[in-house]
Amino acid sequence: MFLWNETATWLNQNALRLKTDGAAFTVHYWGVQDRMMSNFLHKHSFLEICYVLGGQGTYLDDGKLYPLSKGSLFCSRPGITHYIESHPELAILYVAFELDESDSSEAMRTAFQALAETDTCIVQDGDELAAAQLWRALIRRSGDEASLPEAVLLHIAVSLLLSLPAVFGKPLPRQWTAPKRSSIALLKQAKLFITDNLSDDDLSLDKVAAQINISARHLSRLFASNVNESYTNYVRKQRIRRAAELLRYSERTIKEISELTGFGSVHYFTRTFSSLMKTTPARFRDDARTHD
Repeated sequence: MFLWNETATWLNQNALRLKTDGAAFTVHYWGVQDRMMSNFLHKHSFLEICYVLGGQGTYLDDGKLYPLSKGSLFCSRPGITHYIESHPELAILYVAFELDESDSSEAMRTAFQALAETDTCIVQDGDELAAAQLWRALIRRSGDEASLPEAVLLHIAVSLLLSLPAVFGKPLPRQWTAPKRSSIALLKQAKLFITDNLSDDDLSLDKVAAQINISARHLSRLFASNVNESYTNYVRKQRIRRAAELLRYSERTIKEISELTGFGSVHYFTRTFSSLMKTTPARFRDDARTHD
């Protein structure tokens, strides 16, 4: 259940000045009403955006009448006369705000000027839009439906305002390019996959590269330049390291350990283990337990 009054109080006390990179907003008021009645013909000098959560009604904008129902979002533009008529009540959320142009980027000024002048003043069936989802996330809830922590609500509020130009016009211009994943991050991801899948006797370079969405050649270079050994040698050493742990701390047979570490056969396991550890698996187990 929504806590309408509590939500309105919190927003109007804490979310009237919102700022993020490139944009600053002055919010004049937030509206959170579960039973809004009809209002009268009026106009604003600022933007007011409304979202209908339930009920039926109509919206008059610049002399044109639009139906309102669950999921409707509509934009009252500066200087345009309008009013809302409920049939008989509307559950509605709204926010009245201005972009602080002196503290905002040119791209933001252009986007919100376009919003103020848009010809698309209403959007129907908008419950799945990002703006609607952000708006619902702001509402406090009672009972078993947990409300979001207050620490994130201001971030959601400013994200909501930033999402509005895309609802009624063009989305905000891209201001960043997704960074490439770092070599360290890719290598860590590859190593984790290898560690978790040592029992796979076909833990090939191609398979691991495909798992982290890079080419096999790129992954091979990462191991050569950052681990100073080949992919094949790294995997072999990890298999032997895991096998040594199992030999020392488990009661599994050597055949079981060879399978768990991806060697496939006892003969191949014994030959590889002996080459790297300079002792057989059985002798390693005996020596380790004697030492312990």
